[in-house]
Amino acid sequence: MSDPTRIARDQLKSIVERIERLEEEKAALSEDIKEVYAEAKANGYDTKILRTVIRLRKQDSAERQEQEALLDLYLAALGMMPASGGEEG
Repeated sequence: MSDPTRIARDQLKSIVERIERLEEEKAALSEDIKEVYAEAKANGYDTKILRTVIRLRKQDSAERQEQEALLDLYLAALGMMPASGGEEG
């Protein structure tokens, strides 16, 4: 018969090791992403805007349109958008 304690211990060790390996991969990917942003910045791109573009591309079209509409509504309410008809408010 197999020892249930040993099986549980081996399983736990395997899970911990897998998580550690994935954390290492995540750190490496994070560093790669950082390097790509540095390259973009060196080529004259605004990294803050790039991050916004990446975030927006993750959203589906309806969600993005809803957020843009709410943003327009809030900006208009605060007088931060030109009035319709080409006049500035």
